[in-house]
Amino acid sequence: MWPNGTSLGPCFRPTNITLEERRLIASPWFSASFCVVGLASNLLALSVLAGARQASSQARSSFLTFLCGLVLTDFMGLLVTGAIVVSQHAILFDWRAADPGCRLCQFMGVIMVFFGLCPLLLGAAMASERYLGITRPFSRPAGASQRRAWATVGLVWASALALGLLPLLGVGRYTVQYPGSWCFLTLGAQPGDVAFGLLFTLLGSFSVGLSFLLNTISVATLCHVYHGREAAQQRPRDCEVEMMAQLTGIMVVASICWMPLLVFIAQTVLRSPPAMSPSGQLSRATEQQLLIYLRVATWNQILDPWVYILFRRAVIRRLHPRLSARPRSLSLQPQLTQRRPVP
Repeated sequence: MWPNGTSLGPCFRPTNITLEERRLIASPWFSASFCVVGLASNLLALSVLAGARQASSQARSSFLTFLCGLVLTDFMGLLVTGAIVVSQHAILFDWRAADPGCRLCQFMGVIMVFFGLCPLLLGAAMASERYLGITRPFSRPAGASQRRAWATVGLVWASALALGLLPLLGVGRYTVQYPGSWCFLTLGAQPGDVAFGLLFTLLGSFSVGLSFLLNTISVATLCHVYHGREAAQQRPRDCEVEMMAQLTGIMVVASICWMPLLVFIAQTVLRSPPAMSPSGQLSRATEQQLLIYLRVATWNQILDPWVYILFRRAVIRRLHPRLSARPRSLSLQPQLTQRRPVP
């Protein structure tokens, strides 16, 4: 419990912000517009994905399943968190009066961690799937690819949810954050806060790093095949290049949106002397930085669907008509079949 002198729950830290300051910072129109644009973008991507999956090959169906899980996660994240934030910005309710037991704050903290980690973990899972599909095309049974993809998506959701529930079990804490419209993990110096903050940061950073490593190997493999001796007869299929372009775009967007926040959390919880005072106060500069980095991270949920929408072959060929005149290329798999050693 923080020394707030009341019987309020543990999610309330000492704050020093006036109602007028909250009105200037928390614009309901900006928040509502942000959510509407994000929800519409993800709905559009889901509709495009539904059409693409009907005409997809077996190899591509697994990748599209991961994409569907990613877009669905982004959509639900915007819907749930947006409903809370927009409502708070619209009526500026006093969180202490509306949620003295911290149940809403704990719920929001869990979903913030859940919907924050899921895109990063799904990006790593997609990179692993493409890495195996390009470099180890014979290591997996093709018939179970879609079922395995949905099982992996479910495992990612379960893992992110398990991590988000840790503060409810005593590892870390969720507290109301500046300007009083959202809840997130606590950037304190207590062992539980430090452990939870570092766990969140390391898991997110590891996902980004793994995506970068595997995507680099996959792109290098495709380039090697494209420029190899048999390049005149066998080229990577357009869909394989398209999937890698989309996956690389998703990785770049996730890195730009999330790495500043992850680095900031790690730096803050490890700072010496501690950034948070024993009474639970953070400096106004630290609170504002956290808010800015969080807003940058939420752009990931809007940009993800547009990476898929804009990096499709149909769109690229409209922008570059010369690509549609290129002879239809063959699969990457036959070339790997020829190189496979005969027992």
